Amino acid sequence: MFDRRRFLGVAALGAGSLFVAPHLALARVVSDRRFLFVIQRGAADGLNIVVPHGDPDYARLRGALAIDAAGAIKLDGQFSLHPSLAGVGKLYGEGQALFVQAVASPYRERSHFDGQNVLETGGARPYAVKDGWLNRLTGLLPKERDEAIAFAPTVPLALRGQTEVSSYAASNLPQASDDLLARVQQLYARDPMLHGLWSAAMEARGLAGDSGPKQDPASLGKLAATFLTQADGPRIAMIETGGWDTHSGQNGRLAGQLRQLDTLLGAFREGLGPVWNDTVVLVATEFGRTAAANGTGGTDHGTGSAAMLIGGAVKGGRVLADWPGLGQNALLDGRDLRPTTDLDALIAGCSAETFGLDPALVARTLAQTGRAVRPMEGLVRS
Repeated sequence: MFDRRRFLGVAALGAGSLFVAPHLALARVVSDRRFLFVIQRGAADGLNIVVPHGDPDYARLRGALAIDAAGAIKLDGQFSLHPSLAGVGKLYGEGQALFVQAVASPYRERSHFDGQNVLETGGARPYAVKDGWLNRLTGLLPKERDEAIAFAPTVPLALRGQTEVSSYAASNLPQASDDLLARVQQLYARDPMLHGLWSAAMEARGLAGDSGPKQDPASLGKLAATFLTQADGPRIAMIETGGWDTHSGQNGRLAGQLRQLDTLLGAFREGLGPVWNDTVVLVATEFGRTAAANGTGGTDHGTGSAAMLIGGAVKGGRVLADWPGLGQNALLDGRDLRPTTDLDALIAGCSAETFGLDPALVARTLAQTGRAVRPMEGLVRS
């Protein structure tokens, strides 16, 4: 059987643009609201992103890895923000960013692949659910057509499922000539299947516009905004970022990762223009990192981490945390930040409030855990 996803991944003939890392995936729904999910693959260190400077055990556990409070961005009396997130910190001051600390999915082991599977499917354990929560969210929304588009070599698991998703992977090869594209279109014109697939690929090419085949965070943010500002374009997007697994040399590596994230989000906001006021961005990772530094200038796989909600539609200027503390008896398994907030509840709450959906229905649909999930409230402006 002809695979629509695979076809659109190769049929673009270099006609669009995609960044090798990170990758972008999009889905179209009818709504004034926009929703972007940014996944941090590799287990981002939430303790050095949303820093608990008010906890005396933080400096003791982190040693040379501890973020200097004097250079950090003060959030409230307990927490500060890593200085590399200057743009996000400004949004926090404008009431357009909030942070959730000590958050985790139901997963309690420490495998990247398994943890990402649970995060993206909304399942209770790895590989128990086959489709992604973002695909199921798209299925709850009214659509102009049963179509979604992924800008990635493969559709991310969070977007896979019954709601149709086409993939569009751009190439660094030279752009195909208009003459070649016209010839291919003529070739497929009488084929009922290939004609529709080719038309979808050309539509994606048109939405990409002149974003160009660049692979930097600013260009990726601009590209995402280009699609989400189109009147007939997608309203849901996903961006994959990697490189968050900081077992060694963490201070410099994490600072670089966060600068890139800050740049991406800043370009996305600028590109959206007034549409930013109707936008919600969720940033989350599969699990956190150990409370204590290791012997190689880094941290190891942990449990609790931090998540972010950013956007003009976000009720920001807050840190949401039922802080468990970093004392030895407070740590999970004597080593990890103990999670006190359910990531599924955050996902369900911000998704429901973004699109004006019934929170209970969204929770049942997105969190396939076999347990009741109570969506968080008051995250997004009505």
